[in-house]
Amino acid sequence: MSSEISMDDFKKVRMVVGTIVSAEKVKGSEKLLKLQVSLGGNVTKQSVAGLGAFYTPEQLVGKQYVFVTNLKPAVLMGQVSEVMILAAVEGKNRVALICPDSRISDGSSVT
Repeated sequence: MSSEISMDDFKKVRMVVGTIVSAEKVKGSEKLLKLQVSLGGNVTKQSVAGLGAFYTPEQLVGKQYVFVTNLKPAVLMGQVSEVMILAAVEGKNRVALICPDSRISDGSSVT
């Protein structure tokens, strides 16, 4: 396990529920998917995630997941990733995306 952080450090991470409104494979990559995510209030941001070995774009569209929204943007294969989708990872062959257990408004805080 990694070192402990304070509650103040944890509170710096902004996690919200968002709905994936579109998804596509990133050209030239077998792993990366480019996701357009509705975060409520007419805000849509892009996420680039290494989920291509586990999910097809069609499996993700219309579904809600938890996203970290206050990370510095990163560029992956020429695509800007503005938010990060959260997932549980078991070894190299199993990934489970983190989602609310019932429908909730996009932009709802995760605490």
